[in-house]
Amino acid sequence: MSKIVVLGAGISGHVAASHLRRKLSKEHEVIVVSPNSNYQWIPSNIWVGIGRMSSKKILFPLAPLYKKKGIDFKQAKAISFHPEGDEKESKPYVVAEYVTGEKQGNQEKITYDYLINATGPKLNFEATNGLIPGKNKTYSVCTYTHAEHAWDGLNKVIQEMKQGKKAKILIGTGHAKATCQGAAFEYILNVEQELRRHKIRDMAEITWISNEFKLGDFGMDGMLMSYGSITMKSSEMVEMIFEDRDIKWILGAGVNKIENGLAQYENLDGETKTKAYDFAMLIPSFSGHGFKAFDKNNQDITDKLFKGFMIVDADYTPKPYEEWTVQDWPETYQNPSYPNIFAPGIAFAPPHTISKPRKSKNGTEIFPSPPRTGMPSGITAKLVADNIIDSIKSGKESLKHKGSMGNMGAACIASAGYGLLDGSGISITTFPIIPDYIKYSKTQGRHLGKTFGSIGLAGHWLKLALHYAFIYKAKMKPLWWLIPE
Repeated sequence: MSKIVVLGAGISGHVAASHLRRKLSKEHEVIVVSPNSNYQWIPSNIWVGIGRMSSKKILFPLAPLYKKKGIDFKQAKAISFHPEGDEKESKPYVVAEYVTGEKQGNQEKITYDYLINATGPKLNFEATNGLIPGKNKTYSVCTYTHAEHAWDGLNKVIQEMKQGKKAKILIGTGHAKATCQGAAFEYILNVEQELRRHKIRDMAEITWISNEFKLGDFGMDGMLMSYGSITMKSSEMVEMIFEDRDIKWILGAGVNKIENGLAQYENLDGETKTKAYDFAMLIPSFSGHGFKAFDKNNQDITDKLFKGFMIVDADYTPKPYEEWTVQDWPETYQNPSYPNIFAPGIAFAPPHTISKPRKSKNGTEIFPSPPRTGMPSGITAKLVADNIIDSIKSGKESLKHKGSMGNMGAACIASAGYGLLDGSGISITTFPIIPDYIKYSKTQGRHLGKTFGSIGLAGHWLKLALHYAFIYKAKMKPLWWLIPE
């Protein structure tokens, strides 16, 4: 009998646990440890943040589903890793602390044969002075509760505009190294559309602020894409979209301080500037959770498991940006020191940045960190689960399932508006996620036939369809596994 412990119940953790339970017999244990009681379909937080969708439609409680499917669930947060066990416990284990119920505050050693670290990122709001969700007129859409608060704040400003008060709206990144520009991009389009729906668009100045050097970078160094019968850069596409909607932009901005209605940022020229706002939604930086790891003698071995995020089968050799290659990226998400530990999705440490690193004249790094959300999180979680399943069934290590972000595609659909007849979808499909400048030397590292953009109602319909399809899949309803990651 094998015991697989999954830390985290977001996209990666839930996908991994679902496939493990479906493919392994009941003699094998699957345990999910997560401080969150609900599963949430994060891409739809955007609609919660404009008041067009209730958070109840994007989440469901985990405990009843896991009980029904034969998955053990512990509502607790991981504290420390002990991959060699200790003097009292021969098996490897993690220490977790319960966050609710009768056991709240108590810690437990949870042993395992295989461990999947799918804890995702820490939302590092404190890295930016004054950036606190719901405070200082700033908000977030990173969780459903954040998105609910964002709608409360936005609705208040909307009502003021209806009374004749003009407003300044600021949306983008709230840190010099923040990632997840795609979520902010989708949110700014939805906010702009919502103001049009309320017939108050002329009362608002809407500004995009980002650490990107060019529009449409998205932490992937931008892309060359097919757009209908022509070829264009993602920067040109986003600029066209923003100009069409009268959205202003500030680029190369490292936001470092938030006051009530005032964002302070440093630009690449080393200048300190400010931008006033009445409502702001700024994505924070992402960081590791600060886990500690210890060997059997209780000696600190954190650097064997973590480099901020978890160390996996990537090439972390320090090298200039110009010398990195697509082969530096991981394929199995296995920790090299402890082969029974894996880290799919956002939990793994990227070997280097994708976007070109840039520093201000003061030496401040201002550029996006690599994204690993959405499709890559689900795909990497499934391949990790499949490798563990094969290893258990064969009785020996199997790593035949591989998937580097250097040979993996991703689709991003930014929907503006809500409903079947009201809305427009901006779709950008990229292959590969990590540009391969050798294989696709003439098209800026991407396969032009598989990297394309489109704008229209069809993309909006697809976004709606994906919402319902992935909620169905997450609830593990009949034939759920036929829906791809």
